[in-house]
Amino acid sequence: MPPREFLERRNALWQRLRALSAEDGLPDDPAFEAALLELSALIGWERQRVLAGLGLSDAPRAGDRL
Repeated sequence: MPPREFLERRNALWQRLRALSAEDGLPDDPAFEAALLELSALIGWERQRVLAGLGLSDAPRAGDRL
């Protein structure tokens, strides 16, 4: 991926995650999880680090709950 496309995609994903998290804190939303996973893969950060970048703490995902 060319550098410009990488930066645009990265920034768009951060913006999407910020918008989704502003609504609920740590949303239990498939769209949030999808964006988080895509950003994590794109920049090579683990889930916890991405969440920390958003000012959120890690919490169990919907599929992880009993």
